[in-house]
Amino acid sequence: MRGRPAALVLALCAALVAVVTVLGAAGAAQAAGYRYWSFWQSDGGSWAYATQGPATARPADGTVDGFRFSVSADSQDSAKPRTAPGFAALCADTPAKPGTKRVGVVIDFGSATDAPSGETPPVSPRTGCAQVRTDASSAEALAAVAKPLRYNADALLCAIAGYPGTGCGEQVSAGAPGAPESSSAPSESASSSSSSSSSSSAEESDGGPSLSVLSGVAAVLALGAAAFWQSRRRG
Repeated sequence: MRGRPAALVLALCAALVAVVTVLGAAGAAQAAGYRYWSFWQSDGGSWAYATQGPATARPADGTVDGFRFSVSADSQDSAKPRTAPGFAALCADTPAKPGTKRVGVVIDFGSATDAPSGETPPVSPRTGCAQVRTDASSAEALAAVAKPLRYNADALLCAIAGYPGTGCGEQVSAGAPGAPESSSAPSESASSSSSSSSSSSAEESDGGPSLSVLSGVAAVLALGAAAFWQSRRRG
């Protein structure tokens, strides 16, 4: 009889350890970021995270679009382009033409730390002045100055000027920027070419345990309850 309470205590302790382990794993998963091109806009020297994707954004004449390749979890910690030249500097050598607009474009390829394994980003940002029709989108302005572009099947912008050569929106473990775990599309407003692109996989986490984590915890607690009930029956 004395051994049964001890066995019950051990079973409950094991269940508690399992719960802590599951929650710890959940925290690590939620800390993961994504490697992708974020999309920014400027009207005079400072960057603001774009509220639309490049395909639906219609920049006005005299504005500047920016793109930055980096690893980040969401728009709150996304890295801005590291240079912010004004429109006048970018389009000084591009005279205005009737029926067109001019849009400055800044492309920051990011750091070696954020680069996919085996790839080296261009050292210097690329800038240009896109002269496009008045109703052109930001995606069209980008294509005018930074081909080749690469998109995935979900219309997510994967590469600008051919960089990176492979991959698109990979999930990256916290503390290991060079180790993608799986493919998932980041926020549509970051770098998708379509307003209907899927973005739930990058945004669905709200900081709490996921459904699969809660299911695992429930299973562990059920095992502990079963051990308790079995002990009482035998007692």
